[in-house]
Amino acid sequence: MQLRDKTVLLTGAGGGIGRQVAAQLLARGARVLATGSRLAPLQQLQAELGQTGSQLQILELDLGAENLAQRVEELQQAYPQIDVVIHCAGVSHFVPCDKPVLGQLMHTLTINLNAMVTLTTLLLPALKQRPEAAVVGVGSTFGSIGYPGFAVYSASKFGARGYLEALRRELADTSVKVFYVSPRATRTGMNNGAVEAMNQALGNRMDDPQWVAQQLVKALETDRFKLFLGWPERLFVVINGLFSSLVDRALGKQLPVIRQYLKS
Repeated sequence: MQLRDKTVLLTGAGGGIGRQVAAQLLARGARVLATGSRLAPLQQLQAELGQTGSQLQILELDLGAENLAQRVEELQQAYPQIDVVIHCAGVSHFVPCDKPVLGQLMHTLTINLNAMVTLTTLLLPALKQRPEAAVVGVGSTFGSIGYPGFAVYSASKFGARGYLEALRRELADTSVKVFYVSPRATRTGMNNGAVEAMNQALGNRMDDPQWVAQQLVKALETDRFKLFLGWPERLFVVINGLFSSLVDRALGKQLPVIRQYLKS
């Protein structure tokens, strides 16, 4: 896909990966509608990138709001020619499966899955009228491998992966292309100190958000519809799909360390 002069709706633009995706898109001549639940990070993004007006516009959009459908309708009226939707918004909670805060549980499912489905569904009729359009979802390795301490997060990302896979197949005869990009652990504010310490103790690598954003935009430009980032994580995704008991045993060996950081 040629990104120059495309209008891109980007959710989660104030976050670690989203900020970098916005920069990559602008560098390729796209027009970016950068959205987030809070205005301050978006204003900071705008100041950092030094672009305003037609190329970069910031919009406060709470994906967890009860009136989300109304807000999306208003957005479409203001910007009727959206070509690409990139779902970068996401939340994560590292918490024991028997001690979740119910509000956090529902918020994770709402932002990571429900909002993606709602936003995409409402925008699809207009996207299908564009000569070339795309829907891009940022998933996670934990959307293919259920990981201790991330049960609800894994559930939301498994759901997002399944939704986008079905969507890609259903829209195969339309102008809308559907992409799924699955990063491994990334150095963003979404990971708290306990998660970072656990990854260090286990030897898990964490990627830079700028690199992840570069890979996402490159996948969009080259029509790479499924992209799993990181090695050996990509291998583990395949092994988990074919021989999940092997992954069970491998993660079982890590469980004492994981529990140690879950307590913190």
